[in-house]
Amino acid sequence: MRLNGKIALITGAARGIGAAIAQAFAVEGAQVYLSDIDDVAGQQMADRLGANARYVHLDVRDEAQWREVSQGIVQSHGQLDVVVNNAGITGLEQGAVHNPEFASLDDWRQVHATNLDGVFLGCKYAIQAMRSSGTGAIINISSRSGLVGIPAAAAYASSKAAVRNHSKSVALYCAAQGLNVRCNSIHPAAILTPMWEPMLGPATERERTMALLVRDTPLQRFGLPEEVAAVAVLLASDEASYITGSEINIDGGLLAGSAAAPT
Repeated sequence: MRLNGKIALITGAARGIGAAIAQAFAVEGAQVYLSDIDDVAGQQMADRLGANARYVHLDVRDEAQWREVSQGIVQSHGQLDVVVNNAGITGLEQGAVHNPEFASLDDWRQVHATNLDGVFLGCKYAIQAMRSSGTGAIINISSRSGLVGIPAAAAYASSKAAVRNHSKSVALYCAAQGLNVRCNSIHPAAILTPMWEPMLGPATERERTMALLVRDTPLQRFGLPEEVAAVAVLLASDEASYITGSEINIDGGLLAGSAAAPT
């Protein structure tokens, strides 16, 4: 029970990586608050996790909602120990163009409002909630796309790069304040979540398409949400007490070297 007694809030927890982290936290003994804007799916996930889980509506772009949710958790439990800022969008969900030449300013801002403003607010209210105890863990889900350029998803890449950098600023700020509040970022690459479904095509072509999408990944497969959750458990636990301002890549070796092999 590596998280026994800890109170955790996870954003974007209705499905995918957020749901996997919520499940792993609950198994490890944490009291978990799952948040999302999909209330039906979020409540269903919380119900599946049982007595250790509760669902709360939270639009991460809305500061008033952040204030209400964080203060409500502290009032109920006297503490908030872990915040996982996971909620995010690619901007491609509605078929918008997101290259540097033709992306609209409105589409650019929408991606940053969720992916970056949401993380900024999550860190802000996590620090305030954790200040009274002087300890806690903030985990920001960035992306492999925050470390390299993605021409067809420029706003997504930009927002995730900013999450990486802001995590380090938060870590240094908390240390300078004398707080034992750690902040780290996780950088997943191709993790098999519902976000990928539109790109996998019909069932008859699914295996072939998946193989093509990971052909440059040394481990030659997609990662699983549970593999990201395992790292989140470590960073949330007291075992990681000397890890702050760090980034952990979960990419099957993709960033370990060049995809171009010499002939």
